[in-house]
Amino acid sequence: MKNKIALVTGGSRGLGKNMVLSLAKKNIDVILTYNSKKEEALEVVKLVEQAGKKAAALQLNTADTKSFDAFFKTVSSVLKDHFNADKIDFLVNNAGIGLHASFAETTEEQFDSLVNIHFKGVYFLTQKALAYLEDGGGIVNISSGLARFSLPGSSAYGSLKGAVETLTKYEAKELGERRIRVNVVAPGAIETDFGGGAVRDNATLNAQVASITALGRAGLPDDIGGVVAFLCTDDAKWINAQRIEVSGGMML
Repeated sequence: MKNKIALVTGGSRGLGKNMVLSLAKKNIDVILTYNSKKEEALEVVKLVEQAGKKAAALQLNTADTKSFDAFFKTVSSVLKDHFNADKIDFLVNNAGIGLHASFAETTEEQFDSLVNIHFKGVYFLTQKALAYLEDGGGIVNISSGLARFSLPGSSAYGSLKGAVETLTKYEAKELGERRIRVNVVAPGAIETDFGGGAVRDNATLNAQVASITALGRAGLPDDIGGVVAFLCTDDAKWINAQRIEVSGGMML
């Protein structure tokens, strides 16, 4: 019986890195993608291998939909050569960038960049992945608490995460005949380098986040990865089309 394999986009650092390591703890092998941080991605591969699981890192710009066919040809080769498999079992759409700009000042270029990475890329990467995804597998999309509550400066980002949440329900409906579960995980504010590391490095912002969170602190990467990994196990086999917010109770 072959090991389960997950493909995680944006798996070289931050939340994605924690997701990869959490999947390995659940006995799942991982293919992770990186955009430019190759050395960091290879370090994550080493950590997975030290945990006794298989891993591989591939370059991918999720905004470049034209590259997806070639990317999946590479995935197919890596599956065969490195994992002795022909399909993945799980897809985690995690890759993303931050943008902090008021609604009045968000430029069309900024908007298009976010659309391409956070929605168009997710939509068509998942579409291309279907031929490489096992029946009975799963997809986890990553949203944000900002799709539920609004904080100034996140109008484009939050709106696109709302689109991903709606897409998740459509995917779950249409892929149900293949027994593919599709869920969305929505983190709250997390201490990573995301968005320039603001929540991690700005003490005032960190304290503000803590003050509006029921559990009294900002989130950490380790708060998120385990939930994503859980959704890729049989323990979550009857969870489908759900939005799971992992925010410690922000903005209740």
